[in-house]
Amino acid sequence: MSGSTGRPLGRRTFVVGAAAAGAALAGPLAGTAAAAGFGWSDDGSNYVVDTGAGLVLKVSKTNGDLTSLVYKGTEYQGYGGKNSHVESGLGTSTVTIAQSGSTILVSVAYGTLKHYYAARSGENNVYLWTDKADSSVTATRYIVRVKAGLFLNDEPDSYTYAPTVIESADVFEKSDGQTRAKHYSKLRVMDYSYIGWTTGGVSLWIVRSNHEKASGGPFYRSLLRHQSADGGGLYEILYYGENQTESERYGLQGPYVIALTDGGAPSSSLYPGTLTTSWADSLGISGYVAAGGRGRVAGVGITGRDTAYPYTVGLANSAAQYWGSARSSDGYFSIAGVLPGTYTLTVFKGELAVCTSSVTVSAGATTTLNTIAVPSSNDPGNATAIWRINNWDGTPGGFKNADLMTYAHPSDVRAASWTGNVVVGSGTETSAFPCYLWKDVNSGIVVYFKLTAAQAAAAHTLRIGVTTAYANGRPQVVVNDTWTSAVPSPPTQPSTRSLTVGSYRGNNHTFTYSVPASAWLTDTSAYNTLKIYVASGSGTTSYLSAGTSIDAIDLLT
Repeated sequence: MSGSTGRPLGRRTFVVGAAAAGAALAGPLAGTAAAAGFGWSDDGSNYVVDTGAGLVLKVSKTNGDLTSLVYKGTEYQGYGGKNSHVESGLGTSTVTIAQSGSTILVSVAYGTLKHYYAARSGENNVYLWTDKADSSVTATRYIVRVKAGLFLNDEPDSYTYAPTVIESADVFEKSDGQTRAKHYSKLRVMDYSYIGWTTGGVSLWIVRSNHEKASGGPFYRSLLRHQSADGGGLYEILYYGENQTESERYGLQGPYVIALTDGGAPSSSLYPGTLTTSWADSLGISGYVAAGGRGRVAGVGITGRDTAYPYTVGLANSAAQYWGSARSSDGYFSIAGVLPGTYTLTVFKGELAVCTSSVTVSAGATTTLNTIAVPSSNDPGNATAIWRINNWDGTPGGFKNADLMTYAHPSDVRAASWTGNVVVGSGTETSAFPCYLWKDVNSGIVVYFKLTAAQAAAAHTLRIGVTTAYANGRPQVVVNDTWTSAVPSPPTQPSTRSLTVGSYRGNNHTFTYSVPASAWLTDTSAYNTLKIYVASGSGTTSYLSAGTSIDAIDLLT
């Protein structure tokens, strides 16, 4: 894709489906002999660290900002006069430096928050940890600020200097009608190990952490990178409140890694679940738990699966979160590097929770679970239906515009019309049904369907599954213009924007409606009509009116 105005920046490259994405860090990393030039100095304003392998970085002695990132003589730090830092900069901090063998550690203390930079002799990597103890610092992220003009741009969805602001000063529209925002990352946390840009001759990446102290689970989408006329930003989001389904977790996050290479991907030894940091065990990092203080959960298998879908197993409590993929052949899973504690274990079909239990993890031990059986009744897709639109997997995938919505605004010129009626049995009922419904855009969409005489003589249950909602939007239905459901109570959903910032992921919920036999048409040749409205007194107008994302709709026998 192309056509953005202004100076080009950045080509992004992803690794999708990182193995053991929720695993923590374990095992030894071979030490390196001190490289020529390895060491640190004090230039008065910054601590200057030279890895001896072509990378020189500077950390401000005043506030802990990364003020310089020079790789083989080229300065990469610098975006609109801003440094790289936690959040938007911490302010006056206590900054210290220490060397332990082949590792140099810069420690930053800002109130109750502590942040660390580690450099290793002979490596072109910067290892970072952030220990957030409370809410005195708001949403926590680290932003690597990259100078403009160093990388080409071939994936411009987050290009943020399109000419027209269309929403909240952070969603933009180009002259051709395509939309851009820093929110449009496309990827869920579990889908990538690193993010960055490359010229083919040099690459700059940020390798994410295991996100054990983050929130939102494996399917959460958040900022990964953005581009503007002033430069680009690469993000490690440690907590972000937008469309967030969980409370914030506190504690040490990391390491996450700024990695520079000569054009290739970062070493797979840096990926979440494979990175080994025994060299950091004795550095005195606040909240650090070494491999020996962690445990593992292994499951023999999962039965009752629908093998057409991937399954993920998640662990979560108020202190930490982890996840791992279940093997497609038998459902075996293994989640390593888990902090000791008792967790809720959730089995997801796609993104739909279909089974939960409790598991306790101990340091230095493996908790082995017998085969987990998913009850048939827990998967709504197992119910016998007269008709069904889309499949129950906890996502709007398959519906009209669903794929586009993770990287574009609903008003984008590339989106198909959000209106239009749907005919069950046409073969296009799923692709014709919009993934999102809004009170002010397409409320009242009509579904046409026929019933046999026997079906029309009986009451039936109508189900509508949703994945998230904005401004308490929820479906109210009218059958044949004669029977109207009550307005259902809104389920708990994130209170911030969601549908317009690339995220359909909220709290999956199924609405059920008991439709009496008297509501159906007795003429079997005629189409019954189901009108789905969005009920809510909240929201504003257009795509910020009350809305909801749809998972599946069916009428049960």
